[in-house]
Amino acid sequence: MDYHLKTPVPEDEIRKLKMGDLVYITGTVITARDEAHLKALELHEKGEKTPVDFKGVGVFHCGPIMKKVDGEWTVIAAGPTTSARMEIFQDNFIETFHPAIIIGKGGMGDRTSKACQEYGCVYGAFTGGAALLAARGIKKVREVHWLEELGMPECLWVYDVEDFGPMIVTIDTHGNNMTQDVKELVTARMEKIMAEMEG
Repeated sequence: MDYHLKTPVPEDEIRKLKMGDLVYITGTVITARDEAHLKALELHEKGEKTPVDFKGVGVFHCGPIMKKVDGEWTVIAAGPTTSARMEIFQDNFIETFHPAIIIGKGGMGDRTSKACQEYGCVYGAFTGGAALLAARGIKKVREVHWLEELGMPECLWVYDVEDFGPMIVTIDTHGNNMTQDVKELVTARMEKIMAEMEG
């Protein structure tokens, strides 16, 4: 199934999605990698507010290449970052900020999968190497935060997007995790082949 979602996406709409569905987003997508995740969680622990509201929007694991043209930021390329780097704190981030969809490449693990199930979030895999395709869906750079502190690839870029995608749902709210399923299948086949070779 194809879904065209508009942010902020209500939780009940996210819970309709199933592994393998294709998703497109219109509205708000915010880039956040390791350092931005950590800083946001640290602010929350101190009782301070983040400069953006992550609830119901897309959080994009991305270190974009940006350029200022006539005083306005424009996106040159916005390819997804490998999401496994964020696995150690993605579950805390989902629990704390309630984003609708985490966007990246390479899939995520059990901790993220459990948080998605509990708090109503999905993981959308964006095609790796498609940085220009991603940039096409971004219509406007609305805001940038923590640029001086974290630098261009790590700071928060707030994008207005239109039909941003396609992303394939690889983690849904029903306990399914496509990446883990494939990994288990490959491991089982590899073990079988190794056993046959030894036999």
